Amino acid sequence: MSDSVLYELDGGLAVITINRPEAMNALDTPTKVALRDTVVAAAEDRAVRAVLLTGAGERAFCVGQDLKEHLGLLRRAEETGEGALRTVAEHYNPLLRALAGMRKPTVAAVGGVAAGAGASLAFACDFRIVADTAGFNTAFAGIALTTDSGASWTLPRLVGHAKATELLMLPRTVKATEAMELGLATKVVPQAELAATARIFAKELAEGPTVAYGAIKESLAYGASHSLDELLDKEDELQTMAGDSEDHRIAVRAFIAKEKPTYLGR
Repeated sequence: MSDSVLYELDGGLAVITINRPEAMNALDTPTKVALRDTVVAAAEDRAVRAVLLTGAGERAFCVGQDLKEHLGLLRRAEETGEGALRTVAEHYNPLLRALAGMRKPTVAAVGGVAAGAGASLAFACDFRIVADTAGFNTAFAGIALTTDSGASWTLPRLVGHAKATELLMLPRTVKATEAMELGLATKVVPQAELAATARIFAKELAEGPTVAYGAIKESLAYGASHSLDELLDKEDELQTMAGDSEDHRIAVRAFIAKEKPTYLGR
């Protein structure tokens, strides 16, 4: 694994840190490869019950594509005639499929700037704990690019189609207070409290009824692109599965006994 991505397993919580603070956690190729492979591994690891994604330092969560490296790729593409943006298929798409599609809760701890693909990573998480000094900027149109990293799917679901169109076509920095108003932030906290607050929040999710959480995520994603009749059948399927889980039996017994349940994630 590249040193530019750090991984820690804290009980059932996987903490993934983009570790290029000197470059505002920009995504060069080694970082994209490491981040993709780490997120995919966390999604597949049964010991992981929730994921916390963050960036090192206070200046940035992640500013997206490393444009210094990208400039070199553009020059090489001019010489060879090859496409300069193969990274979307090779890195961003599998990364975002794993991050947005995993049947586990995901939390982004956003300190500083989240821009371009960095903002998209945060949008793909289920929850965003945001420092009061942070901000989001879609950035793509600012360098004459369209969206990638799933932003054209995730952003409208967070803020609505019209606001997503505005933020994507007229990119600007959305500061923490406005992010909270728009629904981009789950919670805004002082910068000094970000790391601890996000870890506590994510750890509580990891200790929760994660089978049910995963089913809720799947149901919401399915309902976004299917009819009501199809969704009702999917809810029946998922509820049958959740009802057969050990966590459900634990929850019912704890409710009757007026005790706090200890979930097992199965």
